[in-house]
Amino acid sequence: MDSTGNPLEMHAAALAEMRRVVEGMGPDQLGVATPCAEWDARALLNHVVGGNRMAAALVAGEVPPDRNGDFLGEDPFGAFAASAEAAEAALRGQGVLTRTFRTPFGEAPGSVLAAMRASDVLIHAWDLARATGQPTDLNPTLCEAALAIARGRMAGAERKPGGPIGPEVAVPTGAPACDRYAGFMGRAV
Repeated sequence: MDSTGNPLEMHAAALAEMRRVVEGMGPDQLGVATPCAEWDARALLNHVVGGNRMAAALVAGEVPPDRNGDFLGEDPFGAFAASAEAAEAALRGQGVLTRTFRTPFGEAPGSVLAAMRASDVLIHAWDLARATGQPTDLNPTLCEAALAIARGRMAGAERKPGGPIGPEVAVPTGAPACDRYAGFMGRAV
C-alpha cells in the first residue's frame, strides 16, 4: 500500500492502524488517561469518531455534527468502526479530492481534508496505543510520510503547550518513525 503521499491511501492506512489499536482495547480501558491531557481514552475515541463523521458529512454536503456531542453511545468500538467506514467511503467518492470543503480550519480541497483526517487519526492511534499499553510502532512508512507533511505544513506555526499540537518534544536518537512523529506533534515519548 502506498501511504507515502497519496492522501486517500494515507487515510486508509491511518484508519487501519487505529482499527488495530481499538481492537486491542478492552471496555475497561476507556477511562485511562491519554497523552492528550484533556481526554481519557473514551473522550479521545469520541473525538476521532466525531472527526470521521464530520468528514463524511462535509463530503455529503450536510452540516457536520456538533463536535462536542457523544458519538460513542453504548457501543464505543462499534461507533468507531461505523464512522471509519463512512469516512473512508465518503473520501473515496468520485471527484472528492478536487472539491472544496469548509473545514474547521477554513476552506480546503478534499485532498487536504483527507490528509488532515489521516494526520489526526494517526496521532490519536499513537495516543491510544500509548495509553492502553499497546505497541506504538505504527506503520513506519505512513509515519515518515505524516511527519514530512506535518513539518511542511506547520513550518513557522505557533504551537502552544496545551494546544491541539504542542511544541515539538525531543525524542531519543534512533526513535521509531511514529515516536518521532508523536514528538513533533508535541507528545512526550
